[in-house]
Amino acid sequence: MNHYHVAAGILRDAKGRILITQRLCDGPFNGLWEFPGGKIGNGEDPTEALKRELAEELGIEVTASTPFMDLLHEYPDRTVDLQFFLVTAWQGHPTGLEGQGVLWLAPGDLNPDALLPADAPVVEALLSL
Repeated sequence: MNHYHVAAGILRDAKGRILITQRLCDGPFNGLWEFPGGKIGNGEDPTEALKRELAEELGIEVTASTPFMDLLHEYPDRTVDLQFFLVTAWQGHPTGLEGQGVLWLAPGDLNPDALLPADAPVVEALLSL
Protein backbone atom coordinates (compact mmCIF):
# COMPACT_ATOMS: atom_id res chain seq x y z
CA MET A 1 0.00 0.00 0.00
CA ASN A 2 1.26 3.48 -0.86
CA HIS A 3 2.03 5.89 1.96
CA TYR A 4 2.04 9.63 1.36
CA HIS A 5 3.13 12.53 3.55
CA VAL A 6 1.15 15.69 2.85
CA ALA A 7 1.32 19.31 4.04
CA ALA A 8 -1.96 21.24 3.88
CA GLY A 9 -2.71 24.88 4.61
CA ILE A 10 -5.68 26.41 6.37
CA LEU A 11 -5.96 30.03 5.26
CA ARG A 12 -8.23 32.37 7.24
CA ASP A 13 -9.07 35.80 5.90
CA ALA A 14 -9.79 38.97 7.88
CA LYS A 15 -13.47 37.95 8.10
CA GLY A 16 -12.54 34.57 9.63
CA ARG A 17 -13.47 32.63 6.51
CA ILE A 18 -11.54 29.49 5.54
CA LEU A 19 -10.24 28.80 2.02
CA ILE A 20 -10.96 25.45 0.38
CA THR A 21 -10.17 24.33 -3.16
CA GLN A 22 -11.91 21.87 -5.44
CA ARG A 23 -10.00 18.73 -6.32
CA LEU A 24 -9.49 18.09 -10.02
CA CYS A 25 -8.18 14.59 -10.66
CA ASP A 26 -8.92 11.23 -12.21
CA GLY A 27 -10.48 9.03 -9.59
CA PRO A 28 -13.07 8.87 -6.85
CA PHE A 29 -12.24 12.22 -5.24
CA ASN A 30 -12.71 14.40 -8.32
CA GLY A 31 -14.94 17.36 -7.46
CA LEU A 32 -14.57 17.10 -3.69
CA TRP A 33 -13.20 20.07 -1.75
CA GLU A 34 -10.00 20.12 0.29
CA PHE A 35 -7.60 22.28 2.19
CA PRO A 36 -4.88 23.16 -0.36
CA GLY A 37 -1.48 21.52 -0.20
CA GLY A 38 0.35 18.49 -1.48
CA LYS A 39 2.97 15.84 -1.06
CA ILE A 40 6.06 16.46 1.03
CA GLY A 41 9.14 15.45 -0.94
CA ASN A 42 11.79 13.09 0.45
CA GLY A 43 13.92 15.07 2.89
CA GLU A 44 11.75 18.18 2.43
CA ASP A 45 10.76 20.17 5.50
CA PRO A 46 6.94 20.17 5.86
CA THR A 47 6.83 23.96 6.17
CA GLU A 48 8.86 24.33 2.97
CA ALA A 49 6.59 21.82 1.21
CA LEU A 50 3.57 23.88 2.30
CA LYS A 51 5.12 27.07 0.90
CA ARG A 52 6.00 25.34 -2.38
CA GLU A 53 2.59 23.74 -2.83
CA LEU A 54 0.61 26.91 -2.06
CA ALA A 55 2.81 28.90 -4.44
CA GLU A 56 2.18 26.32 -7.20
CA GLU A 57 -1.56 25.88 -6.55
CA LEU A 58 -2.67 29.34 -5.41
CA GLY A 59 0.06 31.74 -6.49
CA ILE A 60 0.71 33.02 -2.97
CA GLU A 61 3.83 33.34 -0.86
CA VAL A 62 3.29 32.01 2.66
CA THR A 63 5.06 34.32 5.11
CA ALA A 64 3.83 32.84 8.42
CA SER A 65 2.28 29.53 9.46
CA THR A 66 1.94 27.43 12.59
CA PRO A 67 1.30 23.69 12.99
CA PHE A 68 -2.40 23.00 13.61
CA MET A 69 -2.94 19.24 13.66
CA ASP A 70 -1.60 15.97 12.30
CA LEU A 71 -3.84 13.20 11.01
CA LEU A 72 -3.29 9.71 9.66
CA HIS A 73 -6.02 8.60 7.24
CA GLU A 74 -6.28 5.18 5.64
CA TYR A 75 -8.02 4.93 2.29
CA PRO A 76 -8.59 1.50 0.70
CA ASP A 77 -5.54 1.92 -1.56
CA ARG A 78 -3.27 4.30 0.38
CA THR A 79 -2.33 5.79 3.72
CA VAL A 80 -2.01 9.55 4.01
CA ASP A 81 -0.11 11.24 6.83
CA LEU A 82 -1.34 14.86 6.85
CA GLN A 83 0.25 17.82 8.56
CA PHE A 84 -2.13 20.78 8.68
CA PHE A 85 -0.85 24.32 9.20
CA LEU A 86 -2.72 27.51 10.03
CA VAL A 87 -1.44 29.98 7.45
CA THR A 88 -1.52 33.27 9.32
CA ALA A 89 0.10 35.54 6.70
CA TRP A 90 0.71 35.45 2.97
CA GLN A 91 1.40 37.72 0.03
CA GLY A 92 -0.71 37.65 -3.11
CA HIS A 93 -4.34 36.80 -3.83
CA PRO A 94 -5.18 33.07 -3.71
CA THR A 95 -6.24 31.96 -7.19
CA GLY A 96 -6.83 28.46 -8.60
CA LEU A 97 -3.77 28.32 -10.86
CA GLU A 98 -4.52 24.72 -11.89
CA GLY A 99 -8.13 25.49 -12.86
CA GLN A 100 -9.52 24.38 -9.50
CA GLY A 101 -12.39 26.17 -7.80
CA VAL A 102 -11.56 28.34 -4.79
CA LEU A 103 -14.12 29.15 -2.05
CA TRP A 104 -13.96 31.19 1.14
CA LEU A 105 -16.45 29.86 3.72
CA ALA A 106 -17.24 30.62 7.34
CA PRO A 107 -16.12 27.67 9.50
CA GLY A 108 -19.75 26.82 10.26
CA ASP A 109 -20.47 26.58 6.53
CA LEU A 110 -17.77 23.98 5.87
CA ASN A 111 -19.56 20.74 4.98
CA PRO A 112 -17.50 17.66 5.97
CA ASP A 113 -19.43 15.58 3.41
CA ALA A 114 -18.19 17.83 0.58
CA LEU A 115 -14.55 17.53 1.69
CA LEU A 116 -12.02 14.77 1.20
CA PRO A 117 -12.61 12.16 3.93
CA ALA A 118 -9.16 12.85 5.40
CA ASP A 119 -9.98 16.57 5.76
CA ALA A 120 -13.34 16.16 7.51
CA PRO A 121 -11.93 15.94 11.10
CA VAL A 122 -10.27 19.33 10.61
CA VAL A 123 -13.69 21.03 10.38
CA GLU A 124 -14.56 20.09 13.96
CA ALA A 125 -11.18 21.35 15.18
CA LEU A 126 -11.67 24.65 13.32
CA LEU A 127 -15.08 25.15 14.91
CA SER A 128 -13.47 24.98 18.36
CA LEU A 129 -10.95 27.77 17.58
